[in-house]
Amino acid sequence: MKVILKETIESLGIIGTEVDVAPGYARNYLLPQEKAVPATPQYRKLLEQERKKFELQIAKEKAFAEEMAKRLEGVTVQIEAKVHEEERLYGSITVRDIVDALAKQDVEIEKRMLMLKEPIKTTGTFNIPVRVYQDVEPEITVEVVPE
Repeated sequence: MKVILKETIESLGIIGTEVDVAPGYARNYLLPQEKAVPATPQYRKLLEQERKKFELQIAKEKAFAEEMAKRLEGVTVQIEAKVHEEERLYGSITVRDIVDALAKQDVEIEKRMLMLKEPIKTTGTFNIPVRVYQDVEPEITVEVVPE
């Protein structure tokens, strides 16, 4: 089913684009939440009329994302963890732990923004990308040290 997005959805696309989604996803989520409208000729005309508004909103989102990326670039977080033999941790460092450590430094990000492929299970220094916006991914440094 083709729909036109009324807001930016990371997994689908940016505001104002026409995307093809599963009918159930459109019917049960996108349309009731007013995140999209059906891609009919009347909505396409409306989209053309509101194109400048969408472009302005995209520019604002991109500017905010770039500002946030500048603040995140070079941020270092130190997390203490219990270590058992050699450099292995008793548990692991997850996205939640990193977000909490960043919050203590007055850096607010959402869990879904961190691109941690798997939990950290050893001590050391790790560079983790943060997806702020499409094509805007600064890296933060996470240092895991023994308690």
